[in-house]
Amino acid sequence: MRKSWLISISIGIFLLLAAPEQVWAESPETESPPNSYEYYYICAPRFQLRHPRQCTSLGPGGDLAEYARKGIFPSRPLRATLVDSELSVIPYKYLKVARVDVHVYSSLKDALRSNNTKRTLGKGFIYVSWIDRFDQDGQIVYQISPGEYIRGDNVSRISTPTFQGLTFSETPKNAFGWVLNGGYSSIGPGWDKAHTSNFYYRFEVVQIYEKVKVGDFEWYMIKPGEWIEQRQISMVQPDLNPPEGVEDDRWISVNLFEQTITAYEDGELVFATAISSGLRGWWTRPGVFQIYNKLDTDGMQGAFEADRSDFYYLEDVPWVLYYDDARAIHGTYWHNNYGWQQSHGCVNLAPADAQWIFNWAEEGTWIYVWDPSGITPVESAAY
Repeated sequence: MRKSWLISISIGIFLLLAAPEQVWAESPETESPPNSYEYYYICAPRFQLRHPRQCTSLGPGGDLAEYARKGIFPSRPLRATLVDSELSVIPYKYLKVARVDVHVYSSLKDALRSNNTKRTLGKGFIYVSWIDRFDQDGQIVYQISPGEYIRGDNVSRISTPTFQGLTFSETPKNAFGWVLNGGYSSIGPGWDKAHTSNFYYRFEVVQIYEKVKVGDFEWYMIKPGEWIEQRQISMVQPDLNPPEGVEDDRWISVNLFEQTITAYEDGELVFATAISSGLRGWWTRPGVFQIYNKLDTDGMQGAFEADRSDFYYLEDVPWVLYYDDARAIHGTYWHNNYGWQQSHGCVNLAPADAQWIFNWAEEGTWIYVWDPSGITPVESAAY
């Protein structure tokens, strides 16, 4: 008798443990499933995902299961860290030159007296590096190279950008991106929806769990009940498949529409950040390329317009990876507009990101440049 009683208890415990996880909840505002009374049955999200036909999709259990499908619940933080801030340090100091023809002198004495001009810097978008500064009787003079000095009247010192991208120990399951314009999220997709009370700052990283097209643009769900329009985010959708034409498991991908750059190695995403590529008319050319030259620093200058109104002259551009004639991936000290088109055709990165990818890449590393929107021309005549 005692033995059969113990067997009955054991069987009962086994059946309880083997039963699907469940809770009971009150939900007067939700329509109940058939054959239910004041309460209805809810499966735990894990069981609901595995056995959806045995569970109702109504109520909190169904909501949690849907969140689980999208990667919201349980939360999956990005297994990523900011690029080392020490990589932001550039071994140069820079001056922004006003759009006037600044004179260069052979000596400090000549610069102080504005005598014996050696040459001029020209007019345009001009930045120079400097190695010394002199202040004599209220007159400022900068030495820009051995035997060359300019007056401080039409120049100003600049601070370099400190934005940092991300390195990854594991490829994210969801898309993610950087907020471009600070602002409040919306309670739903569409500009007609009210704002939430949550403010997102420029360059804040968010994950993207759902996309809904409203009119001409997609809206991204970044949290339950929080949406941001796609033009406000520079998005990365990890793609671990080598693009056609890339003959290695180690490559760099440049997305001209999203204004992002990513690096892949051994089937994993290892790096991502926001960029600035070529402006309309000064396109960054789509295609498959290979890095053919690595330079710690290089000077860049040029003009595309006949009247040279777009002339630019940039000294000591750091961490340069040439891959398509004169086009390069390089560090940028003269702006902080990552996430928007800005350049004359190169791929601009923040200094820390540029040094990271410079250290990671090699001559011969594959570069895949593409525009999923199809806006960037691919005809050779455009370049």
